[in-house]
Formats: sequence, structure tokens, C-alpha cells
Amino acid sequence: MKNTITLITAVLFTCTLFSQNFQGKATYKSKRKIDIKLDSTQVDTGMHKKMMEMLKKQFEKTFVLTFDKDESVYKEDEKLGKPQGPSNMEMVMINTGGSDILYKNTKENRYTNQNDVFGKIFLIKDHLEKLDWKLGDQTKNIGKYTCYKATLKREVEVFESGISFNGDKDLDETKKTAPKMKEITITAWYTPKIPVNNGPGNYHGLPGLILEVNDGTETVICSKIVMNSKNNTALKEPSKGKVVSQEKFETIIEKKMKEMEERRSFNSKDGENIEIIIGG
Repeated sequence: MKNTITLITAVLFTCTLFSQNFQGKATYKSKRKIDIKLDSTQVDTGMHKKMMEMLKKQFEKTFVLTFDKDESVYKEDEKLGKPQGPSNMEMVMINTGGSDILYKNTKENRYTNQNDVFGKIFLIKDHLEKLDWKLGDQTKNIGKYTCYKATLKREVEVFESGISFNGDKDLDETKKTAPKMKEITITAWYTPKIPVNNGPGNYHGLPGLILEVNDGTETVICSKIVMNSKNNTALKEPSKGKVVSQEKFETIIEKKMKEMEERRSFNSKDGENIEIIIGG
């Protein structure tokens, strides 16, 4: 009887806490698995190792999700500078995913993604995708929070990773293929202790804040949560940029990538230029 009363008291306390105006801030760390195989006759082992170390650091990022009951703003905590490859070669990185500022409104089922691509700012506005999560009973602790497992299967368009070298005809090696569809399994861990339908990036739709998510290539995990800080800030939806739908934005990206590939054959720079395509 005592345990039952304690549980009811805890539930009532949680409901009272989150029925009021509140705001939380969750810090996430991301890591991406990079596996690019190069022809040893074109690139020596030392150069390959340096490139992999540079890429690993480039994808170890920190993001902050500021959220309340219905809205959130997700953005990178600190932007990294343009990467430099071995021997001061310029690394031109193209990431087919990502965002600069991602605003989500789960109550109105919509999002606004401000994204700077190829020097132009786009404002992608669209509806949140309905995610068909399968809830499980497996649990684990992330920090002080008990989290429950959920999985999601989905078909995604994948650009295979590739590298091309410019500036030296003998090193002109392009390994890029057209995008293809692939089924992946996404695993998320969420905590009902923070009952918001939200999470990092485009993830949402679970009965609690998502603290960790893994899609087989990238892992994003929460490292810190602050609730109802004295320094709460207003959640502002981004408004700068050319307004497009998600479908239109993807068409623009595809067109720009083709244009870059065509220009690559005609433009050369002093020294080497390495272009890296990261799918996802």
C-alpha cells in the first residue's frame, strides 16, 4: 500500500510539473561512422589515415535542443571551420542531410528548417512526417533517466560515400553512384519522465523526450539536460531564407550537386582539391 501511494504521488508531481509553463534544454553529442575505402595505388596509407581522422572530428558535433510542451529549436552548439586535408589540401564536403536551425511544432504537426546550402539560405517548411515507432519494454539508464526502447523501419535514399580528386589528372578518381533506396532500422531511447513528443533532429512521436537515437551510421546521445533554468529564452521560429517545401529543397540539392560535378571537369585550382560526398 505504501509503494502504491508513493507511485501515485510521483505521477501527480510529474503531471503538476509539466502542466505548467516549462522549458528544457538538452545537449546532444553526435558521432558518425565513416568508412571510405580508397585505392592504395591512388592514395597512400598515411594520407588515408589522416583523412579518416579529419572526418571523424568533423562529425563529432554538439547540438542543443531547447523545448517546451509543444515547440522546440534544434541547432549546432558550435560550428566547425572548413576542414583541411593532408598537405593543406582543401576539403569540399557535401552532406545531403542536416540543418542550421530546425524548429518543430508538434501540436501543429509542422516544422521549419533554416538551411544554408551552397551559400544560399533556404527556409524549408513542411509537415512533420508520421513516424511508425514500435514500442518495446527494454530499458536502460541515460544519466539519471530511465529510458525505453523504440524502433522504426524506413526506406531512405542513400548517396554512397565517395571521394574525387581534382587538380592532378593522374589522381582523378571518382567513386560516386546514383542514390539508391535502402531499408534501415532506427533505434531510439526515450524517457517518459520528460513527457514531450520531441527529440533531436527530425525525430519525434514518442511518449517522452528522445535521449538517444541510432540509425546504423550516426549516433546522437544526450549528455546534459537542464529543466526550467533561470535563463529560459523564447523559442523563435526561423524566418530568413527562400521558402520551399521539403520535396522542392531535395530537387534543388540534387540539381546543385549535378552542376558541381559538371563544373569539376572544367575548373582546376592550384594544388589538390578533395571533394567528399557523405550520404544520409
